[in-house]
Amino acid sequence: METVLVYPAYFPTVVQMAAMVQSDAVVFEVCDNYQKQTYRNRARIAHTNGVLSLNVPVKHLGRDGNLPASKVETEAAFPWNIQHWKSIQNAYRTSPFFEFYEDELAPLFEKADVKLQAHNLQIFRTICAVLDLELSFSVTEEYHKEPSQTDLRNLIKAKGGRQIEVSSYHQVFEDRHGFIPNLCVLDLIFNEGPNSLTYLQQLDLGGL
Repeated sequence: METVLVYPAYFPTVVQMAAMVQSDAVVFEVCDNYQKQTYRNRARIAHTNGVLSLNVPVKHLGRDGNLPASKVETEAAFPWNIQHWKSIQNAYRTSPFFEFYEDELAPLFEKADVKLQAHNLQIFRTICAVLDLELSFSVTEEYHKEPSQTDLRNLIKAKGGRQIEVSSYHQVFEDRHGFIPNLCVLDLIFNEGPNSLTYLQQLDLGGL
């Protein structure tokens, strides 16, 4: 896959991460206006009751809602970061590789008051480090409705986006809920560990 254009996500989905891993280069769209109902501020994990959505609260976006995504700040009045990390710990503590990676990931949940977009980019850097992945990326300097790169920005949609069938891997709670596709990449990492990168490299993305 050639250069792909994607939005920074609050922990990319497995499909978005696979698309980036399989690309020649990644460009992050950072010049858009913030949109609700996307993976910019939410991530899906497996939990005892099925799928749990971790939602990052953001400060009021203004009357018209047209706030540049780069300026969106998280709402620090609510300790969402602590709650998210506890939810992740509760969900994946029994997974094969949680203890192997938790020290690298825990610092991402130390602060509740962050610039969302910058935080998401830091998450991406951390995920690359965890995967031992060297992947070059850049950011946009202006917004283009019809970009020159392969446009995968719609993968950020939490609802109504592209549905890609993915091959299964072992998941915690699979005995209760069956395999749950396209959760956030943490689910893959905690369950597959060092094999995660191979999985992402080999995932069939023919539907993109």
